[in-house]
Amino acid sequence: MKSITISEVEYVAFRLAKEHMLWDEPIPDFGSRFPNILESCLASPFQSFGGKKLYKGLLEKASVLFYLMVKNHPFKNGNKRIAMTTLLYFLYKNKKWIKVDNQELYNFAKWVAASNPKLRRETIAAINKFLSTYLQNFMIK
Repeated sequence: MKSITISEVEYVAFRLAKEHMLWDEPIPDFGSRFPNILESCLASPFQSFGGKKLYKGLLEKASVLFYLMVKNHPFKNGNKRIAMTTLLYFLYKNKKWIKVDNQELYNFAKWVAASNPKLRRETIAAINKFLSTYLQNFMIK
């Protein structure tokens, strides 16, 4: 399974969110992000403990990645938009995609952002269910 790097987030996800997902608030420059938070968001889904992976499979890793990108606020603004494009890029890189309306995905990201941090495990399970509902193999037409 392929992970994603900081430079990939900057080049692909951040730029796509900034250029194509226009909402009422602009996204600040990538260099203004909070130090080490994005790195943690990208590394956490691939962590292991005692030789066992904490998150198994693509969907668990994608769910944790999306949750952390939304909840940990690695950027001063645009976290939900960047989380959505990062998720899509991560799935694409692993030959998967979600076929879902942009507004529905954004509404779901808002729900995740508003979720109670004490319900982290349940929220990640809901993300996993959401992704599995819309997941499909990526096909180039």
